[in-house]
Amino acid sequence: MTTRDAIRSLTLSHVVLPLESPVSDAKVLTGRQKPLTETVLLFVEVETEQDMRGMGFSYSKRAGGPAQYAHLKEIADVALGQDPADIDRVYQSLMWAGASVGRSGVATQAVAALDVALWDLKARRANLPLAKLLGAYRDSCRVYNTSGGFLQASVEEIKEKATASLDAGIGGIKIKVGQPDWREDLRRVAALREHLGDTPFMVDANQQWDRDRARRMCRALEELDLVWVEEPLDAWDAVGHADLSRVFDTPIATGEMLTSVPEHMALLDAGYRGIVQPDAPRIGGITPFLRFATLASHAGLALAPHYAMEIHLHLAAAYPTEPWVEHFEWLNPLFEERIEIREGRMWVPDRPGLGFTLSERMRGLTRETATFGG
Repeated sequence: MTTRDAIRSLTLSHVVLPLESPVSDAKVLTGRQKPLTETVLLFVEVETEQDMRGMGFSYSKRAGGPAQYAHLKEIADVALGQDPADIDRVYQSLMWAGASVGRSGVATQAVAALDVALWDLKARRANLPLAKLLGAYRDSCRVYNTSGGFLQASVEEIKEKATASLDAGIGGIKIKVGQPDWREDLRRVAALREHLGDTPFMVDANQQWDRDRARRMCRALEELDLVWVEEPLDAWDAVGHADLSRVFDTPIATGEMLTSVPEHMALLDAGYRGIVQPDAPRIGGITPFLRFATLASHAGLALAPHYAMEIHLHLAAAYPTEPWVEHFEWLNPLFEERIEIREGRMWVPDRPGLGFTLSERMRGLTRETATFGG
């Protein structure tokens, strides 16, 4: 019989990971954001009285990383002494501790890092990969690459990167669209479709079209046999996305920017019939991700989680219908292990938990740390 355990200590790390070269999506070309030069991460390492350990992380791009770290640093001590098996109870105690700043955005993204760490710990305690702890439907998932398809790259550069991705065993390719000149978007997409043949192919507008332009673009893209058109509208335009998802044969995909279950539920309430793209670090962790995934599955929606493949591979493997997992190699320097990719699929590690240990490079990129308990 297992005795009750308790969280003994927590270590928070604020990590800044530079990209090898800046990248630009449509938000940059339309003047709304600066090029992306780094990913800022919040890592949490948890230890228990029974010497069990878990690791989790959240992240931000362009802004918000220091805020995530600062928020969790204020409330993390609330988790000390609690049973790490009671993940939702711990989660709710942290949300109440920071209730004055709400239950979305930075507040949930900060707590997400600890929530992921507790799920990693629970799976490690069971000596199972997280996917197996949750109940996997499959041992691998379809995988597509995004990192080679940004807008600062020429068509020829994107073709070369796409070919390299496919040669490495990746099964699909996504590129960015949403430029000020929509004709250039169509030219680039047509050129990539010709290059890729019948390879699964997606495009992502990063919220840069209004409703009229989105309808016109989705109509023009219908003949190119895309797997989906991603974020054609503002991320919080649930009604607009729902309308597009009911009109066009090419599926619509959205959800990556949303930061709570209620924000995602607005899509379902509006009658959305497309592909949902929840991001565990953004929605608040694995606990709320699973809550929404149950509702999305009940509504018959396909799943394609955004970014953070180290987490999302496990969650996608536990989704009832066949999902896609997004491949970004950007976080590789932070971990000792690599995910196996072959035959167009990403394979769930057979290691316990998430299946990753933090690298010395991650330690070297750490700007500040805070430890609670001990």
